[in-house]
Amino acid sequence: MSRIALAALVLASLTTAAPLAAEDGRRVTGRSEFLSLVKGRQLTYTGVALTVTEDGRILGRAFGREVTGNWNWQDGYFCRTMQWGSRQFEANCQAVELEGSRLRFTSDRGTGDHARLTLQ
Repeated sequence: MSRIALAALVLASLTTAAPLAAEDGRRVTGRSEFLSLVKGRQLTYTGVALTVTEDGRILGRAFGREVTGNWNWQDGYFCRTMQWGSRQFEANCQAVELEGSRLRFTSDRGTGDHARLTLQ
Protein backbone atom coordinates (compact mmCIF):
# COMPACT_ATOMS: atom_id res chain seq x y z
CA MET A 1 0.00 0.00 0.00
CA SER A 2 1.40 3.40 -0.91
CA ARG A 3 2.10 5.99 1.79
CA ILE A 4 -0.60 8.24 0.35
CA ALA A 5 -3.18 5.45 0.43
CA LEU A 6 -2.16 4.55 3.98
CA ALA A 7 -2.36 8.18 5.08
CA ALA A 8 -5.81 8.54 3.56
CA LEU A 9 -6.87 5.36 5.37
CA VAL A 10 -5.61 6.62 8.75
CA LEU A 11 -7.25 10.02 8.33
CA ALA A 12 -10.44 8.53 6.95
CA SER A 13 -10.65 6.32 10.01
CA LEU A 14 -11.30 9.54 11.87
CA THR A 15 -14.21 10.09 9.50
CA THR A 16 -16.35 7.11 8.47
CA ALA A 17 -16.41 3.36 7.87
CA ALA A 18 -17.92 0.14 9.17
CA PRO A 19 -18.33 -0.40 12.92
CA LEU A 20 -15.62 -2.29 14.78
CA ALA A 21 -15.82 -4.10 18.09
CA ALA A 22 -14.98 -1.94 21.10
CA GLU A 23 -12.12 -2.73 23.43
CA ASP A 24 -11.86 -1.86 27.09
CA GLY A 25 -11.48 1.84 27.67
CA ARG A 26 -12.91 4.68 29.67
CA ARG A 27 -15.24 6.99 27.75
CA VAL A 28 -14.29 10.66 27.78
CA THR A 29 -17.54 12.63 27.93
CA GLY A 30 -16.57 16.19 28.81
CA ARG A 31 -14.64 18.91 27.03
CA SER A 32 -12.60 19.80 30.13
CA GLU A 33 -11.59 16.16 30.66
CA PHE A 34 -10.62 15.86 26.98
CA LEU A 35 -8.55 19.05 27.16
CA SER A 36 -6.79 17.85 30.32
CA LEU A 37 -5.64 14.80 28.34
CA VAL A 38 -4.46 16.58 25.17
CA LYS A 39 -3.22 19.96 26.44
CA GLY A 40 0.49 20.36 25.62
CA ARG A 41 0.66 16.91 24.04
CA GLN A 42 0.66 15.45 20.56
CA LEU A 43 -1.57 12.71 19.23
CA THR A 44 0.60 10.34 17.22
CA TYR A 45 0.42 7.30 15.01
CA THR A 46 3.08 6.04 12.62
CA GLY A 47 3.59 8.96 10.20
CA VAL A 48 1.02 11.15 11.98
CA ALA A 49 1.54 13.88 14.62
CA LEU A 50 -1.40 16.12 15.53
CA THR A 51 -2.02 18.80 18.11
CA VAL A 52 -5.52 19.63 19.31
CA THR A 53 -5.57 23.14 20.76
CA GLU A 54 -7.76 24.56 23.48
CA ASP A 55 -9.10 27.22 21.10
CA GLY A 56 -10.59 24.63 18.72
CA ARG A 57 -7.86 24.04 16.16
CA ILE A 58 -6.26 20.84 14.85
CA LEU A 59 -2.70 21.24 13.57
CA GLY A 60 -0.04 18.82 12.45
CA ARG A 61 1.35 16.61 9.75
CA ALA A 62 0.47 13.22 8.33
CA PHE A 63 2.75 11.41 5.93
CA GLY A 64 4.51 14.59 4.88
CA ARG A 65 1.41 16.71 4.35
CA GLU A 66 -0.05 19.43 6.53
CA VAL A 67 -3.18 18.67 8.56
CA THR A 68 -5.45 21.50 9.69
CA GLY A 69 -8.93 21.54 11.10
CA ASN A 70 -11.35 22.77 13.68
CA TRP A 71 -13.08 20.99 16.52
CA ASN A 72 -15.64 21.52 19.25
CA TRP A 73 -17.19 19.40 21.96
CA GLN A 74 -20.86 18.70 21.37
CA ASP A 75 -23.21 16.51 23.43
CA GLY A 76 -20.34 14.33 24.71
CA TYR A 77 -18.57 13.97 21.36
CA PHE A 78 -15.44 15.36 19.71
CA CYS A 79 -16.76 17.00 16.53
CA ARG A 80 -14.30 18.06 13.87
CA THR A 81 -13.68 19.11 10.31
CA MET A 82 -10.25 18.46 8.87
CA GLN A 83 -8.07 18.99 5.83
CA TRP A 84 -5.05 16.86 4.85
CA GLY A 85 -3.11 18.50 2.04
CA SER A 86 -5.81 19.31 -0.51
CA ARG A 87 -8.23 16.64 0.73
CA GLN A 88 -11.19 17.80 2.82
CA PHE A 89 -12.78 15.57 5.46
CA GLU A 90 -16.39 16.38 6.29
CA ALA A 91 -17.62 17.20 9.77
CA ASN A 92 -17.86 14.16 11.99
CA CYS A 93 -18.64 13.71 15.69
CA GLN A 94 -16.63 10.99 17.39
CA ALA A 95 -16.78 9.12 20.66
CA VAL A 96 -13.49 9.34 22.55
CA GLU A 97 -12.14 6.68 24.90
CA LEU A 98 -8.98 6.67 26.97
CA GLU A 99 -7.08 3.38 26.63
CA GLY A 100 -3.92 3.66 28.70
CA SER A 101 -1.72 6.19 26.91
CA ARG A 102 -3.89 6.23 23.80
CA LEU A 103 -7.10 7.92 22.77
CA ARG A 104 -9.51 5.94 20.64
CA PHE A 105 -11.65 8.09 18.33
CA THR A 106 -14.71 6.26 16.93
CA SER A 107 -16.47 8.04 14.09
CA ASP A 108 -20.18 8.54 13.61
CA ARG A 109 -20.92 9.10 17.32
CA GLY A 110 -19.28 5.83 18.28
CA THR A 111 -20.82 3.59 15.62
CA GLY A 112 -18.19 3.83 12.86
CA ASP A 113 -14.56 3.01 12.35
CA HIS A 114 -11.94 3.99 14.89
CA ALA A 115 -8.39 5.26 15.14
CA ARG A 116 -6.10 4.98 18.14
CA LEU A 117 -3.65 7.81 18.62
CA THR A 118 -0.93 7.77 21.27
CA LEU A 119 -0.69 10.70 23.68
CA GLN A 120 2.88 12.04 23.73
